[in-house]
Amino acid sequence: MVDSTSIARRPVADILQAEAGGGGGPGLARNLSAFSLVCIGVGATIGAGIFVLTGTAAAHYAGPGLMLSFLLGGIASGLVGLCYAELAAMIPASGSTYSYTYATLGALAAWIIGWDLVLEFAFAAATVAVGWSGYAQSLMADAGLHLPAALAAAPGEGGRLNLPAGGIVLALSALLILGSREAAKVNAAMVALKVAIILAFVLVGAAHLRPALWSPLVPPNEGSFGAFGWSGVLRGAGVVFFAYIGFETVSAAAGETRDPQRDAPIGLIGALVVSTLLYVAVAAVLTGLVPYRDLAVTDPIARAIDTIGFGAFAVLIKVGALVGLTTSTLTALYGQARIFYAMARDRMLPDLFAQVHAHRRTPWMSQAAIGLATALVAALVPIDLLGELVSIGTLFAFILVCLSVLILRRTEPDRPRPFRVPGGPLVPVLGILACLALMAGLPGDTWIRLFAWLVLGLAIWFGYGRHRIGNGPDRGIRAG
Repeated sequence: MVDSTSIARRPVADILQAEAGGGGGPGLARNLSAFSLVCIGVGATIGAGIFVLTGTAAAHYAGPGLMLSFLLGGIASGLVGLCYAELAAMIPASGSTYSYTYATLGALAAWIIGWDLVLEFAFAAATVAVGWSGYAQSLMADAGLHLPAALAAAPGEGGRLNLPAGGIVLALSALLILGSREAAKVNAAMVALKVAIILAFVLVGAAHLRPALWSPLVPPNEGSFGAFGWSGVLRGAGVVFFAYIGFETVSAAAGETRDPQRDAPIGLIGALVVSTLLYVAVAAVLTGLVPYRDLAVTDPIARAIDTIGFGAFAVLIKVGALVGLTTSTLTALYGQARIFYAMARDRMLPDLFAQVHAHRRTPWMSQAAIGLATALVAALVPIDLLGELVSIGTLFAFILVCLSVLILRRTEPDRPRPFRVPGGPLVPVLGILACLALMAGLPGDTWIRLFAWLVLGLAIWFGYGRHRIGNGPDRGIRAG
């Protein structure tokens, strides 16, 4: 039987008090700007989606219709992004969807979504780190350097340990422990370089397009759901939705901005617009340079450049991919640590994850634990077991964001909303339906893995977390 602690909502005022350090310890530093949030969003969003998943989605699901897949993903993300903007401005707290769910649906639902966000962020960081390793080893090979096979890939992929993947996770975790301002500066510089290289690819590729490769835009279905045709466009959108994880990261950073009521909506909407335009442009150029069935490779953009014959530019593209995947890994690790921090602050996880460094003002224990665990996953788990899980976890979280907007408008109608989603309940409802449609396009075994992950999370909740929030010393944080 679920007790009252599990279903109690947590008032928004309580969440904001805890965010400010109401538990007696220091709160997180507020030193990020709207531009920093846009860079965090673009850094998280523009990465594996462009440099890795575009090829797989085009070759196996959507063909040239990948452009439409990214548009569908962008529309769904736009609807959800507006809901994120309202909640992030209203509740500028670390924890993002977790905090919003606690305020609307109670502690049990908050734990479920927090556990789902582990799937979204940590597995995303591990997945992108494996992609980073592939591009890094490709560049090393260009220079005549090769890792021993045992250290170049995970078990099941011909090796024993993917050393570069685990190493980049540990290095970026150390950077994040040093401070969010320092990490934001490094991230902004890498985002600028990454966007410049992607734009260079679009401009160079546009001069060599073969428009005949876009015909037909939506290849005929091959007899099963998701194998091209319009169902393939839908499945392609669901697979590449991994690319839109950046909005959750921007929301998770809202509690560390100077003026969250203004900066959070700008960061969310700005990152959405920039990312969607870049994705559609890259998909158009990629499928206009290479027959879509030839794009089933780990480095599709480099393959496209090879068809033009610019060998030196292919090296530059690999550098851009490496930078892009670095920012994606960095921001995913950042977001996951903030989720752990918020959950520990609410006593759902051990107190040590809520410790904020006295001088750095970062959740250093949470960041260190996430870094170590993610490095192990990246080093030992093959990439094909991770990608679709991240997409379905992201879509599940997005549904709860839209639902939270609807519930909070009823339960706390008078609370100030510096940004308000236009169109009344229409936009949140459409956001929920769009995410459900994309989830429906994912394979059945992905749903089974999501269900198994949530069952494991519920076992931890009823065996540990439920008792923690109802007992123990008062830290100025209550269940509601």
